[in-house]
Amino acid sequence: MANFQQLETKVIIIGAGPAGAGTSFFLSKHQIPHIVIEKEIFPRDKVCGDACSGKTALVINRANPDWLTEILNDDERFMPSWGIKFVAPNGKALDIPFSPKRTEETKAPGFTVSRLVFDNFLFEKMASPYCTIMQGAEVNTIDNTGNGVSVLVKHQDTDFKITAPIIIGADGDKSMVRKKYLNENVAPKTYAVGLRAYYKGVTGMHADNFIELHFLPEMLPGYLWIFPLPNGMANVGVGILSERIREKKINLREQMLHAIKSNPQIAPRFANAKLEDKIQGWGLPLAIERQPLSGDNFMLTGDAAALIDPFSGEGIGNALYSGMLAAAAIKEAVEQRNYSSAFLKVAYDDVLYKRLGDEFKVSATLQRLCKYPWLFNFVVNKAYKSQSLRDTISCMFTDMDLREQLSKPSFYFKILFNR
Repeated sequence: MANFQQLETKVIIIGAGPAGAGTSFFLSKHQIPHIVIEKEIFPRDKVCGDACSGKTALVINRANPDWLTEILNDDERFMPSWGIKFVAPNGKALDIPFSPKRTEETKAPGFTVSRLVFDNFLFEKMASPYCTIMQGAEVNTIDNTGNGVSVLVKHQDTDFKITAPIIIGADGDKSMVRKKYLNENVAPKTYAVGLRAYYKGVTGMHADNFIELHFLPEMLPGYLWIFPLPNGMANVGVGILSERIREKKINLREQMLHAIKSNPQIAPRFANAKLEDKIQGWGLPLAIERQPLSGDNFMLTGDAAALIDPFSGEGIGNALYSGMLAAAAIKEAVEQRNYSSAFLKVAYDDVLYKRLGDEFKVSATLQRLCKYPWLFNFVVNKAYKSQSLRDTISCMFTDMDLREQLSKPSFYFKILFNR
């Protein structure tokens, strides 16, 4: 690559998924020129659960309220979801609405949509005078310069050398940027593994399109999910900690198909369902413990930063949210011409963990509690009989201070003695 075209910009973003798109949206709002480098060509699929929480809606609304309105009005591609159904190991189900005080004017807090559709939706919204996109591009090297970074890229048979003061790793769990600057990939202990399948014709869905988490005894502390999608489709999958798979020598695909075929609550719903396409798997870099998210001239977002919720498995909302915070930090860095590790830690890492850190800690605790089926069964049995307890748990999913109570022994003591 001796002969190449040279390009200069303020920010290089590797990856155009939700993390990269979120960063790009807000860089454009801040009028900061940037180049997005993406190896795939959109529309492209991404293996995922396809569920988007209120956090996703919040970031999109902040980027452009019209985009969220477009989503909520497009029921051909986006399905509004009003809650979550937890099914305990003993088979009892607990419906938790996202909006307990819902009115006719209330907008659905979350939605489901295939990543093929959603990521392309985000990709198309990146168009801006401040954003240059290279899709179908191959990153060959990432190097440090005296005052920033340079990336050698092949795009449409042309070699480019792109330089910028800072690079953003939004390139997923196998991030090149992470490997370059942290000299490691995500630690194995933070990993879970997920499988995803698309089925058509699954019956018994909730009238308000609740997403479902089935905590089957053989999968704890993981679960099987069933998420309704438009046009009679459903995203069906499982997620389990890698260490659990190794420890029990689990064949995840066989276990998932066995549950679909044999579980008394699940199997009848799949009696006439048809598997569309093949079952696919991917790694889930969980936010189990605080990790560095930046350093001199670089930042990590989304899966590259290991920001998947340890309990719910949510990654899309956290990816978009991290992109929004990254762009705010970059705005400060550009204004002060400071891209040092110390500056970015305060402007980005500390802000992100202040906003999301407690959520991650509570979710990690809840994940550990899921190892005890009797405890899960106990809470669901009590909530099944108590509307006030159901309301309390419902509020816990929108109020982090309340949600933290779920991780405290005193919460279960109060339930036990009805206090």
